[in-house]
Amino acid sequence: MGGTSVRITKRFIDQAQPSAKPAFMWDSELRGFGLRIEPTGTKTFVLRYRLRHLGPTGPKRFFTIGRYGPLTVDQAREQARAVLGAVSMGQDPAAKLAKDKAEQTFSATVETFLTEHVRKKRKPATSADYESLLRSYAIPEFGRRKLTEVARGDVAKLHSKLSEKPYQANRLVAVIGSLYSFAEARGMVPEHFNPARRIEKFKEDRRERFLSMVELERLGAAIVEGETVGILWPVDGIKLMSKHAPKCENRVTLLTPEAAAALRLLIFTGARLREILDLRWDYVDVQRGLLLLPDSKTGRKTIVLNSAAQAVLTSLPHTSAFVIPGKTLDKPRSDLKKPWGLVSARAGLKGVRLHDLRHTFASVGAGSSLGLPIVGKLLGHSQPQTTARYAHLDADPLRRASELIGDQLATAMRGRRAAIPTGKPPSDSDV
Repeated sequence: MGGTSVRITKRFIDQAQPSAKPAFMWDSELRGFGLRIEPTGTKTFVLRYRLRHLGPTGPKRFFTIGRYGPLTVDQAREQARAVLGAVSMGQDPAAKLAKDKAEQTFSATVETFLTEHVRKKRKPATSADYESLLRSYAIPEFGRRKLTEVARGDVAKLHSKLSEKPYQANRLVAVIGSLYSFAEARGMVPEHFNPARRIEKFKEDRRERFLSMVELERLGAAIVEGETVGILWPVDGIKLMSKHAPKCENRVTLLTPEAAAALRLLIFTGARLREILDLRWDYVDVQRGLLLLPDSKTGRKTIVLNSAAQAVLTSLPHTSAFVIPGKTLDKPRSDLKKPWGLVSARAGLKGVRLHDLRHTFASVGAGSSLGLPIVGKLLGHSQPQTTARYAHLDADPLRRASELIGDQLATAMRGRRAAIPTGKPPSDSDV
C-alpha cells in the first residue's frame, strides 16, 4: 500500500486535505507509523508491521491506533512504539485485536445460551427461571462486556448485592456458571474459565410449613362449604358501609367441582401443582391405581393413588382430555390462585402456600415412620437428600434408640452397686 513519506506533525495533519479516495501518509521518522485520510475528512492513526518470524518478505499487518482529535500525534506515536515493541517480542497485536472484536459480548452470549441450550434442554419453567434471572440481574451488570472481561470478583459483587434475596442470589450464580460452561464447550472462552466458580453461597432458610390435623380438618370443611353453599368473599370494612357495596348473596363464591377436586388431589397425592393441573385421563390407570406421568420436574414419574385420591378421580366426569380442564375444554386449568385464596382464608391458613400441601403429605408420611426412602418414592424425589429435609419428623427411630439406651442404663442401675476403689464403705460425701 503506497503513500507519501513525511514528518507527521499536528500542523501537517491540520493542513492535510481529503481526496476522492482514502490516502495514506507515512511518518519519515518512526517506521510503519502513518495517517489514513478518508474522503469524508476523518483522519486516523495507523501502523503497519511484519511479524519477525516471517522475515522481510512476510505479509504486512495493519493496526488501527485511533482517530486524530481524541488522540494527539504524540499519544499516537507513543502507542505505535508500544505496539512495535510487542511485535519485536514475537507478538501479533493486530491478530489479538481481531480476536477481541470477534469475541461475543455477555449479552449476545446469553441469547445464544437461551436459544441453543436452555430452551432445548430444560423444562419450560426452568427455562423461564434462567431467562428471568439473566435479564433481570446479569445483563444489566455485564451485558456490554466481553465474556472474558467478567471476573470472579464481578460475579461475587453482584451476588453480594442480592444478599436480601439469598435464594435468587445463589440461583443466579449457578445460572451464570451454567452459561460459562456452555461457552467453554463452544470454545468461546478458554478452558476452565468460569467466574462463577468458588463463590460462597448464602445460607438459605428453607421454608417448611406443615398443616396440623386441626388445620387439615378446617381446610376440608372449607372445601366442602365452597363446593356446596359457597364462601362469602371478604370486603373492606369501609367499602362494606358504602351504599354501592354488594349484598351478601352477591358475595358468595362457589368452587367448581374441578377446582375442589384439584385441591383434594394435591392433598392426597403430594403431587406438584402442574402435575395435577396438566394431568390427562390417558395418564390415569384406574385398575392399578396409578398416575403414569410421562414427564415431570424429575422426568418420567409414577404416582401411587390411595383410596381417597381414587375416590376424587372417580367423582369427576370425562368432559375433556384433561382431568382438570380450563375455561376451554381443550386446555388444562392455568392455576388455582383464586380457589386456594378463598378456601385457605376461610380455613384461617394465613401464609400457607399450595406447595405446603406437598410438604404436609411428606410430613405425615415421615411422622408415621414409613421411612424416608418410601416417602421419597411417593413424592418422586430423584435424590435422597431432597427427602432428608423431613428426617427430623421421623421420630420413631429416635424413640426406639432412646428406649434401647434407656433400658440398658436402667438395667445397669438396678444391678448390684460396683465396688468402691478405696475399699471403704460409702459415706455421705460419696453420694
